[in-house]
Amino acid sequence: MVNDSNADPVERGKILPKAKTASRLNELIVTCKDGEAGYRSASEGVKSAELKQLFAECAIQRAQFVGELQSLVRSLGGNPEHTGSFIAKLHRGWIDIKAVIEGRDEAGVLVECERGESIAKKAYASVLKETLRPHVRDVVERQFASITTVHKRIKSLKAAHLEKDKRHLPPPAKQTSRVGTSR
Repeated sequence: MVNDSNADPVERGKILPKAKTASRLNELIVTCKDGEAGYRSASEGVKSAELKQLFAECAIQRAQFVGELQSLVRSLGGNPEHTGSFIAKLHRGWIDIKAVIEGRDEAGVLVECERGESIAKKAYASVLKETLRPHVRDVVERQFASITTVHKRIKSLKAAHLEKDKRHLPPPAKQTSRVGTSR
């Protein structure tokens, strides 16, 4: 029987091989590029200075994440992804259309941003299920924590905007007659 205690952890299957790690990181690069472009679109689709600034900061953050992830992919001997996904282009287009149709409806844009953040969180959670090299895991966990924080903030802003919109709606109509009664 062979003693595996001195074998490379990658060979024992405990750590994801470099090529597979690079591939998974490329998935996150696409996710972050999509988020960056989506936030740029969202920033252009709102009137509120607060939301414009938030979305611009989120776009910058995602660009920084892309740079970090691309460096990690290179360090693993891989080729970093440089494009966003087709689905994200459709998503960004939908934000643009929604902003135009609804007169720059900020609640609607926040709904879409929250949806995008949910997608990003799922992508990161999926990668974090893998057994990653410690330096890779550190970066992915830190980015995931930041995305989670942004998601909570977007969700809170969305709820506040929806509540504000609800206050401006007329009260529901009162029913004046009962169903099933006869005179």
